[in-house]
Amino acid sequence: MTKNIKKVATYCLIGTVFFSGKTLVTKAAELPVAGIDVVLNDFYLTANDENGNITNLLEPVNSEYQNLAISKVVNYVNIRKKASEKSKVVGKLYSNSAATIVDKKGDWYKVKSGSVTGYIKGEYLVTGEKVEKLAKKVGERIATVTTTTLKVREKASLKAPVVTLIPIDEELEVVKEVDGWAKVSLDSDVIGYVSSDYIKVRTEYKEAESIAEEKARLKAEEAARQNQEAGNSRETANTYNTNATTSNTKRATKKVSKASYSIPSNTSTSGNRQAIVNYALKFVGNPYVWGGTSLTNGADCSGFTQSVLRNFGISIPRVSREQAYAGRTVSLSDIQPGDLIFYTSGGSINHVAMYIGNGQVVHASSRKTGIKISNYTYRQPYKAVSYIN
Repeated sequence: MTKNIKKVATYCLIGTVFFSGKTLVTKAAELPVAGIDVVLNDFYLTANDENGNITNLLEPVNSEYQNLAISKVVNYVNIRKKASEKSKVVGKLYSNSAATIVDKKGDWYKVKSGSVTGYIKGEYLVTGEKVEKLAKKVGERIATVTTTTLKVREKASLKAPVVTLIPIDEELEVVKEVDGWAKVSLDSDVIGYVSSDYIKVRTEYKEAESIAEEKARLKAEEAARQNQEAGNSRETANTYNTNATTSNTKRATKKVSKASYSIPSNTSTSGNRQAIVNYALKFVGNPYVWGGTSLTNGADCSGFTQSVLRNFGISIPRVSREQAYAGRTVSLSDIQPGDLIFYTSGGSINHVAMYIGNGQVVHASSRKTGIKISNYTYRQPYKAVSYIN
């Protein structure tokens, strides 16, 4: 009889169970049958403890997606001050951007995203069980290096060749995670693998923008567009003058020479270097576009550095390999803000970034991250060049 009772109890849903004066109340939907043995064993271990409370063992584990909401709109949805379509708009949550759910009021969710707190109607958000799948699609997985020097390998194997070395606290874009390894992207054309034992991974999402932030961004973008147009005009004029002077000159080679770039005489002050850096930083967050030179609509790594310097009357070659040898080589220990740092892959220069001081660079990195700031040692630097007197 006892044997049969035990067998039935294993497969039955639990209602109320009494243990030495203590009561366990549980709902069938909250407790998987397969897990009851574990819960009971844990309870027995604490049953003699006056403070033992089995309800503590049944509390659900919080998920990172539990209070997450992601917008499902074509462009953006307004965030309002109150739960009403007539209420003041305090911000915008753009397509596939995320917010934290603070509360729910009828059909409206009170959310916080970035610097904005307000209300969004539920029909414009993905929440609950469906949000996890979308979050994994639109969120950006970022790995922070937790060891002194991390080896990035060609394949997910300790025997694979090392692509580069990454210092502690550096952040990498995670493309995929599988079997104890993370596939990471260093730049647009450099992919490698790192052991999951030496990184800490988190998910980042696009966030809301307040009305004030939107106005400031649009103003900065317009100013940048006008500056770039002015720079393009100067470049066109310089090209015309150069062509007029050298129209009868035959070139025996296409090698980069000093004649292929120009350095104005008024770029010697540290203030001018800082002006160049400040200008470059205006475009952080803008898109990466292979072959592009637009600071607002998209540039690749060398298009970014070329366009930034062009705004100050400095003409440099178009591609990173040529930029690396046309300027004045400087020691990596002597780099100054505004200098260019070059990186290699497979023995060839394939990336350039602008040094901004404090051990950091700004660069057009990849399609996913766009123009961003990194530590200058996020990859092993190959050389540094200056185009500023």
